[in-house]
Amino acid sequence: MRMLIWNCAMAFHRKVEAVLDLNPDIAVICECAEPDLLRDKSKCDWVPENPVWVGVNRHKGLGIFAFNGFEVRLSEPHFPSLRYIAPVHVSGPERFNLLAAWAQNASDKVIRKNQSGPLRRALSRYRTFLQEAPLVVAGDLNSNAIWDKPGWRINHMTLVASLRKLGLVSAYHEVSGELHGEEQTPTHYWRDRRKDGPTYHLDYAFLPQNWMELVQGLQVGSFEDWVGTGLSDHVPIIIDIDL
Repeated sequence: MRMLIWNCAMAFHRKVEAVLDLNPDIAVICECAEPDLLRDKSKCDWVPENPVWVGVNRHKGLGIFAFNGFEVRLSEPHFPSLRYIAPVHVSGPERFNLLAAWAQNASDKVIRKNQSGPLRRALSRYRTFLQEAPLVVAGDLNSNAIWDKPGWRINHMTLVASLRKLGLVSAYHEVSGELHGEEQTPTHYWRDRRKDGPTYHLDYAFLPQNWMELVQGLQVGSFEDWVGTGLSDHVPIIIDIDL
């Protein structure tokens, strides 16, 4: 199974070929338009049946797309107040639950140290969903340990600890051996979209610990292919898992 996580920075209908060329089974795409708009604007008929999309702006939401015999379905209950967090049942060749996220910490006014971010709140609201099947948490989390402050509930490492209690680990960090906050490969080229500008590691896939021995490969997209070409200010993470 190949999973791809990418913040496309909108206009996904003009960029989808770059994703399709990688032949993902499951694609988590942040900042993408709703499926009907993608169908209307795309030059080719690529939008799979029954994708999952959540958001309040038709042009900029969170989409989860399934290919190659996989299917996705939004779980119930779904809490729209947790914007851009989608609890998704994945079925087909493999079955698992996917909590997809485009974490909007700033726009959700997470500014006080005693506030949890939207993803941590989702871990509480979707407790049953998280425990009923093998779980993956993936997306643009807008979070990194470099911004952690003592005692703040929104701290990245507090989130990492919460996910570890669910048996989940960051695939990138397990494969690379790097610590959170010390990532050598960025996923976000902020502001100027320059290789030598501000860069951060903000995109993640947290997998069950017992899946890590099944990971056949993990790639982080290159600056040259994804940012230098003008596709986005983010690069994707692509994970191959032999389940």
